[in-house]
Amino acid sequence: MSNAVSAFDFDPEKLSRYLDSRFSGQQALQLERIAGGQSNPTYFVTRGAQQMVLRKQPNGPILRGAHAVDREYRVISALHPTGVPVPRPIAFCYDASVLGTPFYLMERVEGRVFADAALSAADRSERRALWSGLADAMAAMHAVQPEQIGLEDFGRPGNYFERQIARWSRQWQESDHPPIPELDRLTDWLIAHQPQDDGRVSLAHGDFRMGNVLYHPSEPRVVAILDWELSTLGHPLADLGYCCMAWHTSPDEYGGILGLDRAALGLPSEADFVDRYMQKAPGMAPLTTFHKAFALFRFAVIWVGVADRVRAGNAAGDNAARNAGMAERLARRGIALVEAA
Repeated sequence: MSNAVSAFDFDPEKLSRYLDSRFSGQQALQLERIAGGQSNPTYFVTRGAQQMVLRKQPNGPILRGAHAVDREYRVISALHPTGVPVPRPIAFCYDASVLGTPFYLMERVEGRVFADAALSAADRSERRALWSGLADAMAAMHAVQPEQIGLEDFGRPGNYFERQIARWSRQWQESDHPPIPELDRLTDWLIAHQPQDDGRVSLAHGDFRMGNVLYHPSEPRVVAILDWELSTLGHPLADLGYCCMAWHTSPDEYGGILGLDRAALGLPSEADFVDRYMQKAPGMAPLTTFHKAFALFRFAVIWVGVADRVRAGNAAGDNAARNAGMAERLARRGIALVEAA
């Protein structure tokens, strides 16, 4: 076995034995940990000519309902036949004795990843089209009817925002993170400004943003939507509002574009991006301040969980400790958004 990196959070020999039994016969195995993830440890796995990606839960204690790799595997298995761009599922292993936690394998898709919303690694002339491709992929995902692909029980339909605010508020309250008054204020504002439920239900990704998709190697279209652990049945405007966080966070706040000269960089405005999505999702209700504030609230609580794992020594991302104050900054962005409305 040849390892591309020196440290893993499991025994590579155990993975090798599992794959040999799963696929029959022995093959040389190469592993490479993928940097950048803040949640579920992710690895490139090359076994002979077969190229796969492994996703697993982090070691150590985790919050109830977090790191749901089983849900990730279920949703990509359901979506793959529909044409929505997701990797082909390969295998799921519930047996924690193999790698220490449950894990799954999916096909490795070749493509481009852009870590920042400014698309600094892309040509200026392509950036607007790349953002359009992101809107198109999101609309295609939302167009799939969950009951038609066996996901009618993937979450509770209706009252999505009410339930989500309750869920993430509870996670915030159960955390041992130091107080964040802005996050408490943002929670109160969201509770007071919830829109009436319009009955629309779709598959909600939960973490739909530029850094969680793969683009075609040479075309501005998404070839794989990744990181489905937060997916559920929900409201499509939750994903759209979440994706719009890029226009309300700065480059050092997880790669936002607030404060940049978008025209000079060839980037679309928030309105242009939303309009592109709406063109592909006819009949959708308008995106409001509530949806964008909800996204900032929810992402802030996610970063509370990251900070908790840093203190516990279980954070998956190499830069998690450097971003320990992200929850406070996102909460402040949320307050600024609602105050400007």
